[in-house]
Amino acid sequence: MTAILQFLYDYPFLFAAITAALGAVFMPTVIRVAREKKFVVKPNKRTSHIGLVPAVGGLDIFISFLIFFVIFAFNHLPQSHYLLVGVTLILITGFVDDLIDLTVVGKLFGEVLAGIFLIVLADVRMPSLFGMFGIGELPLVWSYVCSLATFIVITNALNLIDGVDGLASGLGMLYCCVFALYFQQVGEPETAMLCYALLGALAVFFCYNVFGGSRRKIFMGDSGSLLLGFMMSWFVFRFMQINALPTTPAVWRWQATPAVAFCVLFVPLFDTLRVMLTRIKKRKSPFSADRNHIHHLLLCLGLQHRQVTGVLLGVSLLFVALAYVGRMWRNEILLLVAFAVGTALILLVWRLVDRKRRQTENLKTKQSNI
Repeated sequence: MTAILQFLYDYPFLFAAITAALGAVFMPTVIRVAREKKFVVKPNKRTSHIGLVPAVGGLDIFISFLIFFVIFAFNHLPQSHYLLVGVTLILITGFVDDLIDLTVVGKLFGEVLAGIFLIVLADVRMPSLFGMFGIGELPLVWSYVCSLATFIVITNALNLIDGVDGLASGLGMLYCCVFALYFQQVGEPETAMLCYALLGALAVFFCYNVFGGSRRKIFMGDSGSLLLGFMMSWFVFRFMQINALPTTPAVWRWQATPAVAFCVLFVPLFDTLRVMLTRIKKRKSPFSADRNHIHHLLLCLGLQHRQVTGVLLGVSLLFVALAYVGRMWRNEILLLVAFAVGTALILLVWRLVDRKRRQTENLKTKQSNI
């Protein structure tokens, strides 16, 4: 048994197969119970699905990841009991929100509580700004404040991007691969195996969500998207902590660490910032619901869910490549380039959407005149 465990720790990518197997075993039960207990989403003006679809896919992701964590990771990570509590709290927050639609304050309270377990108690946090805006190492209190703010932004950005089939889970799998490869290269197999474990759990959900059909289809729900945001925050903070260590090999200590992390998660972060600024400009609450997210705009162009997911995964790969190319640039320069590219892309999408709407209006006008 010891030899098998050592083999798994030597090749952490194998943990993806373990959590995928666990997820595949539990998913039919999760779907059946969700239907029986009416944990489903009905079609509405902001959705495009047909029929009642279970919306608790996060439970399956959580179950398979939890079993892996307790068996394989609990004794290998510092402060693992705090990390486990934090993961559970964010799952509960999302699950309750799926059931009764928590207020913004109630949802934020759950996120802050989970974030405290990750950042303060488990000490997985942002240690420095790496010279961005002239700021280096952060005092402890400011490290907590900046980390918690970043945690809330990342968590809600991934929550908001979950709007079409396979998008949030597809992005999550991409991010897991990026961070897993980095952690392996710097000699941190414990965190790498977390990435691979989450990758396997997400892969099962992705298959059911995208290819499940009417009978097996399931949505991630807030339970899944908030859980995904928690894990990505964990990986981002650990990525930054490793880059701040003088013992990390120089080739893997990147000058633009915060900007690199931003570029990796660019699609949900930039989209959330853009949408909230647009709402504020229109004198609406930045937390109000609308159909102005990037996936909504791409749907307006006539793309199908899978096509939207494919396009945004391709864009994310572009920004991952930019992150790697600009890893030794100044943070401000890499962020400026990323925002310039992102702005150019969104302006192109807006132009295409406007052209599509004009064509539709002209067609309706012609038909009404016949």
